[in-house]
Amino acid sequence: MAWKLATLALLLAWVAVTRSVQDRRDLLNVCMDAKHHKMKPGPEDKLHGQCSPWRRNACCSVNTSQELHRDTSRLYNFNWDHCGKMDPACKSHFIQDTCLYECSPNLGPWIQQVDQTWRKERFLDVPLCKEDCQSWWEACRTSATCKSDWHKGWDWTSGVNKCPAGAACRTFESHFPTPEALCEEIWSHSYKASNYRRGSGRCIQMWFDPAQGNPNEEVARFYTSAVTMPNETGLLTFSLALMLSRWLLG
Repeated sequence: MAWKLATLALLLAWVAVTRSVQDRRDLLNVCMDAKHHKMKPGPEDKLHGQCSPWRRNACCSVNTSQELHRDTSRLYNFNWDHCGKMDPACKSHFIQDTCLYECSPNLGPWIQQVDQTWRKERFLDVPLCKEDCQSWWEACRTSATCKSDWHKGWDWTSGVNKCPAGAACRTFESHFPTPEALCEEIWSHSYKASNYRRGSGRCIQMWFDPAQGNPNEEVARFYTSAVTMPNETGLLTFSLALMLSRWLLG
């Protein structure tokens, strides 16, 4: 009887450790379950324009990368120019934001399940590098919008997003008085403004030079370790099981 209990204890401990390792791998290289994402990340040699940094390993297709560069993309029928012509520099930041959302396989630690018709997962509180947040705000502060949360509340009766009744167009700076406000509020806290800077290994970069590698891989590894830390009890479980088995067989 003792040897059966010892075997069972070791088996359960081995399962716990194996699951912990698998959880970590899943978070490091994963695509969200969303409207236009691929099932699994992989090479996409012809990614378009600002999405090209993810060519080596992407969650977006070539078609998705092309569509999201349009003023009113067929991906979501979202019009950047809902309050007049958006400044090109500002629009460039929103395109880069969308490339990160659609293409990055390094957002696993922040993926959350959601109950929405167009997606089953989203990311939440991704730590966006200080320079990226600051430059986004600087580029957009004089452009106009009518809403501070772009995830909800639009008038979609025409098939394209329009300002809801009574929502006046004002500058971004009026809606978002600080870079932190813009980054954290515009997509319902998809991002969290970080005090870490590019190259720190502690914040996600929207912009990077693919010739130097993808810095977000290191960031994902760091935060994956933090997320999976509770599962590392599997190692302790294994050690205790080994001790128990020796005692039972002793």
